[in-house]
Amino acid sequence: MHISAKADYAMRALLELAREPSRPLTCEAIASSQEIPFRFLKSVVGELRRAGLVRSQRGCEGGYWLGRPADEITLLDVTRAVDGELITLRGEPLADLAYPGPATGLPDVWREVEAGAAAVLGGMTLTSLLPGAATGVTEAAGVAGALA
Repeated sequence: MHISAKADYAMRALLELAREPSRPLTCEAIASSQEIPFRFLKSVVGELRRAGLVRSQRGCEGGYWLGRPADEITLLDVTRAVDGELITLRGEPLADLAYPGPATGLPDVWREVEAGAAAVLGGMTLTSLLPGAATGVTEAAGVAGALA
């Protein structure tokens, strides 16, 4: 499975916004804090805005805020907002994938991998990843281990 730079940057940017939800952050501040290329981040934030995951305000008091509460934004939401399908095979969704003969069962394996990844990402909110959160990566690791 490949995690795109776009998805990684999007999640990191949203975590920066979730850390201090009461004030807007500029792309420059997020890029600097997370060591993300500014131009790339600017396009990623545009996609997040179109998906409703961030909102923006222009002007000297402007910047970006989360589009909804951090405990309502999952990593699956973020991944789908910037990458579309969670897993594709040669650029095609797995839904209609079918193979002949002895490989007949293989598409079901790929769909199961996708369902497992969706379960882990869908169960993780931005809030659960913030430092000091009661839940987080260890729970996701437990879910992933159970899927293996």
